[in-house]
Amino acid sequence: MIEKLKNYKERSNLLAQEVIKPEIISDNKRYKALMKEYNDIQPVVDVYEKLVACDKNIKDAKEMLKSETDPELKEFYKEELYAEELKQEQLEEEAKVLLLPKDENDESNVIIEIRPAAGGDEAALFAGVLLKMFTRYAERKRWAVEISDLNETELGGLKEASFILKGKGAYSRLKFESGVHRVQRVPETESQGRVHTSTCTVAVLPEVEEVDFEILDKDLKVDTYRASGAGGQHVNKTESAIRITHLPTGIVVACQDERSQIKNREKAMRVLKAKLYDFYKEQQDKVYKENRKKQVGTGDRSERIRTYNFPQGRITDHRINFSVFNMQEFLDGNMDEMIDALHAEDKRIKLEESLSNN
Repeated sequence: MIEKLKNYKERSNLLAQEVIKPEIISDNKRYKALMKEYNDIQPVVDVYEKLVACDKNIKDAKEMLKSETDPELKEFYKEELYAEELKQEQLEEEAKVLLLPKDENDESNVIIEIRPAAGGDEAALFAGVLLKMFTRYAERKRWAVEISDLNETELGGLKEASFILKGKGAYSRLKFESGVHRVQRVPETESQGRVHTSTCTVAVLPEVEEVDFEILDKDLKVDTYRASGAGGQHVNKTESAIRITHLPTGIVVACQDERSQIKNREKAMRVLKAKLYDFYKEQQDKVYKENRKKQVGTGDRSERIRTYNFPQGRITDHRINFSVFNMQEFLDGNMDEMIDALHAEDKRIKLEESLSNN
């Protein structure tokens, strides 16, 4: 493992020399890519340097123990050796985690789409609850929220919602939210007090800046229409809303949040780019997903991942069999306990797989 860490140190030294070259500085795209790589590997380099120092301290303590005759000093060096060996173990565990494969999109902004599934009006109302939950979580993290498309029902629920959360690491924190969210509660319209079960699907996509495929104009069908919903007289009089269909894949995106047709098109293209990236990546990952025995979740929106049981005040994630009992706080965006548990399990699985492959 120390050799792997040493390679990162050597790469860091090389990058430090590269980013100060005039031809690199003048190439903004290349400069940003190298600086990102440099910053990404610094935690690994830091652990490597601490391990090197720790190894030296252990060797020095062992040498002093061999030559020292004074009982008190000998005991001192024994304690020092024990402390350094303990520190070495902790650093090695930290290094194992840092060397796990990284998701290249973890630092990206995130695009989330919510749609009611089974349950009619109750599912649509719960879709609105989920929208508030995610936007409140973003506010707690001080992320910006951009609504792309919002289609509301007469009862105040949602037919669909698409929005972007902009903040460093947004995708990393929310990528495990993709799937079917199930709610069990008594609807306001239920006169008999019976608990109903409804579901919503949530899709979570990283907003990608650069993609390794080309989006051709001839493959796009662009429609304009009048926006609906909040926004005053403007939304009913101007064809500012945009719907873009990618003909080869059939993927459709829409945006009506902005007053300007140009801005709506720009936002819709950002969502389309993310959807196409997800589509092509899924094709590439099929073999990996089929071979992987265990995982926190596939990210498939058809997979039931969580139940919100209102009568018991319990939210249970079925992938890790983990529950929290703070329903109102959770729906107000206090989701970190659940998200941290999902990340811990994902880390455990990856470490297990890493050890079995070595």
